[in-house]
Amino acid sequence: MAAQLISTSEGQTLILTLSNPEHRNALGPEMYAAGVEALNAAESNPELRSVIITGAGGVFSAGGNLQRLQNNRQQPPEVQAQSIEGLHSWIEAIRTFPKPVIAAVEGPAAGAGFSLALACDLIVAAVNSVFVMAYSSIALSPDGGGSWSLSRLLPRQLATELLMCGERIGAERLHQMGIVNRTTEPGHALAEALAWSQQLNARAPNALASVKELLAEADTSALNAQLARERDHFVKNLHHANAGIGIAAFLNKDKPRYI
Repeated sequence: MAAQLISTSEGQTLILTLSNPEHRNALGPEMYAAGVEALNAAESNPELRSVIITGAGGVFSAGGNLQRLQNNRQQPPEVQAQSIEGLHSWIEAIRTFPKPVIAAVEGPAAGAGFSLALACDLIVAAVNSVFVMAYSSIALSPDGGGSWSLSRLLPRQLATELLMCGERIGAERLHQMGIVNRTTEPGHALAEALAWSQQLNARAPNALASVKELLAEADTSALNAQLARERDHFVKNLHHANAGIGIAAFLNKDKPRYI
């Protein structure tokens, strides 16, 4: 069976499932293009308020397909460069997508699979799942934004260790580091992510979009620039219909129903 990204939905949540059973859900160009297309469609669909990325068969993703990489060594360098650009387009689409994206991880998340999980806003992982930046084990370097994400999440020395040594690290330790948000019993990562997404879906979409945009800009912003952005977002959201709904519901001790 060819590698594919299976798109389903549950309530207001879009579920994107990595499926490549012969290669432990290894990623490939077909998945990258489908991922970008799915997010573009979900962004303009007001009925969808969150996205979950998970893997089929109790495996998140083994990363790149090594046989395809070996074959690409016989091709001009532009062939592999174009493939990586496809992955990077998907990573950038996740980062700029205005709705919450949750990774639900079971089993291994290796190489670009680890990078893909790190690109998501939130990570739920089964306690027996393992993460590994395996690139250096086969004389390669990271892609998918793995070095960018880890350098922002961890001290330089620890990020260097994960990227240079390529050792497996468990979900529990990543949870202690603050990289994995929640851990679950094996087989329950998707259910936990769905429950979490339902909580997020009940919040005002415009407010969550502002949070995501502000966090993305904070990395490279001076304090005064970030303060100005926070002011602008706050005022914009105050004058959005959802602020009227939320404030009135709070004052009346009702449950808000945001649009």
